This record gives sequence, structure tokens and C-alpha cells, in this order.
Amino acid sequence: MESWNQTSSDTVRVHTPLVVNRRIDEHVERCVRYMAEKGDRAEMTRYLARLEREWDINRALAVGTSALGLLGLLLSRRDGGRWWGLTAVAGGMLLQHSVSGFSPLSELLRVLGVRTRREIDLEKFAIKALRGDFERIPMEGGPMARANAALVAAQS
Repeated sequence: MESWNQTSSDTVRVHTPLVVNRRIDEHVERCVRYMAEKGDRAEMTRYLARLEREWDINRALAVGTSALGLLGLLLSRRDGGRWWGLTAVAGGMLLQHSVSGFSPLSELLRVLGVRTRREIDLEKFAIKALRGDFERIPMEGGPMARANAALVAAQS
């Protein structure tokens, strides 16, 4: 499949190792290709509902750093203040991600497969295009050609 997910404006993707980005992109391609081959509108609708509930990297990072910060506060209260550093580190990671778009926790979450909102939306729009929600996807051609056209259309 041609390279369809090329963007330099996504700071999380820019700071993510290429091998991790490729693994995420290959997962998207496999899912879209499967939907193109299957062609079952009901299954596409169920899968789209699942994508709507998927947490993106920003949400996962906000919840993770908040949980670390609260854990640091609770442990500090119980242990006489020795855990304040955990709260400071969590706040620092959240601040760094907010300012630069990336933090060390982001890298860990990416390795675990947590995607950006843009990556999730690309997959959603490609599947919506396959489902027939848009008029730009030709119905002729094989599943591979339709999946590729859907991914390209979703990005534009």
C-alpha cells in the first residue's frame, strides 16, 4: 500500500520511533483492508463504535499523569512527604506534553499502541468511506484498491 500517513505536523508521530509509527500504521491498514474485503456494513458500524470509545494519547497521558500525581500526594501524606517528587514529575511530564506535544510517558504509551486522535480519525474516516458514507471511493477495483483509496480520501 502506498504511504498514506505522512505528516510532519503531528508532534507525537515526529517524536515516536519510526518502527512504532509503522506498527501503528500497519494495524490501521490491516483493519481497513479487512473491512474492504469483508464489506459487511453492520460489522463496520460496530467497529466504528469501538473506535469512538478508543482513548487517544492525550487522554491516556492526562489520566496517567493525574493518577501519578494523586498517588504521589497520597503516599506523601502517609509517609511524611517523601513522595512529593512523584507529584512533581507527573506535573512536569504533563507540562512538557502540553508545551511540546511530547513527553517520556508519551513514548511509553506509543510503544503500548496508544494512538493519536488523528490516527484514530484516519481509520474511522477510511472505514466510513468503505461503508459508503462518502461519494469519493470508487466501488470498482479490488479490496486493496478500495482500502487504499479510502485511506487516501480520509487523509484529505
